Amino acid sequence: MTGRYGDLDFPTLTKRSFLLGIGLFALGALGEFALAATGTAVPAWEHAILVDAEWLGVVIALFSPFVFGILLPLTE
Repeated sequence: MTGRYGDLDFPTLTKRSFLLGIGLFALGALGEFALAATGTAVPAWEHAILVDAEWLGVVIALFSPFVFGILLPLTE
């Protein structure tokens, strides 16, 4: 029987979205570290993209367990 939101696998969505957030954070942090370690001069927009990836990764990693693990299953 399908639920209100279709046939969603909430545990899998929770795990994958959390890992997406961790991956975005790691990509941004490692990119910034690599730029600082090599001393490469890059435009400001590249730094902004890496910092935004870090922040977006943190937000996704914090909110995805709440949304996909708690909120949506309770409203099903």
